[in-house]
Amino acid sequence: MSAPSATEVMTVAAARSLRDGTSCLVGIGPPGAAANLAQRLHAPGLVLVYESGAIGAKPNRLPLSIGDGILAETADAVVTVPEMFNYWIGPGRIDVGFLGAAQIDRFANINTTIVGDDYQHPKVRLPGAGGAPEIAAACAEVTVILRQSPRAFVERLDFVTSVGHGDGPGSRERLGLAGGGPTRVITDLGILEPNPETRELTLVAVHEGVAVDEVREATGWALRVADEPRTEPAPSAAELETLRALAGG
Repeated sequence: MSAPSATEVMTVAAARSLRDGTSCLVGIGPPGAAANLAQRLHAPGLVLVYESGAIGAKPNRLPLSIGDGILAETADAVVTVPEMFNYWIGPGRIDVGFLGAAQIDRFANINTTIVGDDYQHPKVRLPGAGGAPEIAAACAEVTVILRQSPRAFVERLDFVTSVGHGDGPGSRERLGLAGGGPTRVITDLGILEPNPETRELTLVAVHEGVAVDEVREATGWALRVADEPRTEPAPSAAELETLRALAGG
């Protein structure tokens, strides 16, 4: 079996973080693959929820989009998008939400809108917010998945699309955000979690074969590191086989 790719390493780490019997708002790409992998290996009771309205979906392959018919065909229920946001996501009925990002800062605020300081004429116009602000605001936990580099892990965001922990302790409460905010950030180098007191992202684990200094060099601020960061085991043969079978490769 070939060695895992960076995306597979992130996906497996994300799958391991999911608990049986919880509800998970799933996207496409690594978040969707992670949730489906967890459901097959250690969390058979994980409830997969999609923004498009599918609740309790059990696809036998990775869906092509959140509108893929296989989600409705295998779901326990299908609701409208307004109901999904106004009844399920907004009131905090989802345990875990997944988000991606183009940029993230030390307090896990994320940007998926523009790169550059001119909104009308940005260097790059990104896909935008979608449902991310509501997910970041209301889910009990939020997991962010992205590759780690100084361009992505920045001192200051070019645009705040979704609030993580704002400017530190008490920020979410002042803004009236009921959810717990980002609880972990999973990258191709390691895993970061907010410090309970300062809410600043702290490196708590590195993937097998990665040095702490590599993670520091890939971060655009002076990264805080746990006293004894653990080493996240490499994906097992069973995890890789199942993940690749899901992807059809």
